[in-house]
Amino acid sequence: MAAADDPQTRAALTGYQAGALRWLAGGLIAVVLGVLLAAAAVAIARDSGRQLPLAGLVVITLVFVGAVAAAAGAGALLRLHRWRRALRTVPWQTGVLRVAGPAVLSFEPQGYDELDPTADPVRLRLTSTAVWRTRAVQQLHDAVVRAAPVGQREWVLTADGVPTLYGARAVRHH
Repeated sequence: MAAADDPQTRAALTGYQAGALRWLAGGLIAVVLGVLLAAAAVAIARDSGRQLPLAGLVVITLVFVGAVAAAAGAGALLRLHRWRRALRTVPWQTGVLRVAGPAVLSFEPQGYDELDPTADPVRLRLTSTAVWRTRAVQQLHDAVVRAAPVGQREWVLTADGVPTLYGARAVRHH
């Protein structure tokens, strides 16, 4: 069965999409507020001759932070589209997740034998830099998770009770 056919996967994709849309919408709102504040500050200065202290800094902050947030949201939506398409063609692999550092992961598929010298776990690096996402994945240390390849070197993972998907890149080991 393809991973996308699983109801939990659909719910996790929906959760990821909701987060992406929040970032995109929040960023766009911040940019619009920055532009409106700039227009108001110019109108007030023109009509009254008074300048609004810190208005320029607030405008620049709103526009810059808003643009970054909107770009993050748009990137997450593109990633979601790529993941959704890939998950329609691959099944979930069940296995144990080992966490070796803040973003360093090792996925041991079901049947993995650490004593077998020819067996290698899938070594991954979490792609998210968000602290809360990194901590959430760290909480999955030694847990049974589901993982699936969604690109040449890209994987997604989730677990029972986890409302979203986490992206990771396969790391070449030496």
